[in-house]
Amino acid sequence: MADKPRKDESILQQLKDGTARFEIVSSPVRVVPSSAFPRLLFGDAGLPFARIASTIGRGSPASKKVEQYSVQRVTGDGRCLFRALVKGMAFNKGIALNAREERQDADELRLAVKEVICDGDEERRQYEEALIAITVDEPLKRYCQRIEHPDFWGGESELLVISKLCRQPIIVYIPEHEHKGGGWGSGFIPIAEYGSEFRKGSRNRKKVSVRLLYSGRNHYDLLV
Repeated sequence: MADKPRKDESILQQLKDGTARFEIVSSPVRVVPSSAFPRLLFGDAGLPFARIASTIGRGSPASKKVEQYSVQRVTGDGRCLFRALVKGMAFNKGIALNAREERQDADELRLAVKEVICDGDEERRQYEEALIAITVDEPLKRYCQRIEHPDFWGGESELLVISKLCRQPIIVYIPEHEHKGGGWGSGFIPIAEYGSEFRKGSRNRKKVSVRLLYSGRNHYDLLV
């Protein structure tokens, strides 16, 4: 009897067929390594929640200026990075996800990351920068065990993979008042950008960035 197709194989096929609500690049583009931004270490068992590499000022439209957006809150169930990403990519296509779709798409995006990093040497080698970021903190085997779980907390490694996998520019912001170390401020400061090489998009159409808000509460929301 043939094995039942795995869910992560199914979503990768949807991505390749163009039927998913987010897109995949068939030939990943090499990412030029960037300098390390101060590490943000959170999560259970002392494992890293996020390691954000600073890409500001490297030919990127992002800068340390204050920007204004509306915040769309994302459920904080461990999936928040993946929820914010699928919500943002769908929003850019004019699609509003219901609660079930958001959760399902978030889980499928996480499993797509697992597929390329954990399930094949050839595929994994195309994401070398993400692999380095992962193995600095823990063995790859341990990472692949953790990412199986729905409450896996994503960070820089997953942003590096997803930006390339989906040809999606992603900009990470922090609240203005956190950048100032307290005090007032209702805007947002960009601290990192991923997938800037995909801003042009196909047919010379500009591809809209997904803007994520990272707060000191170890959580991602969406900015629109």
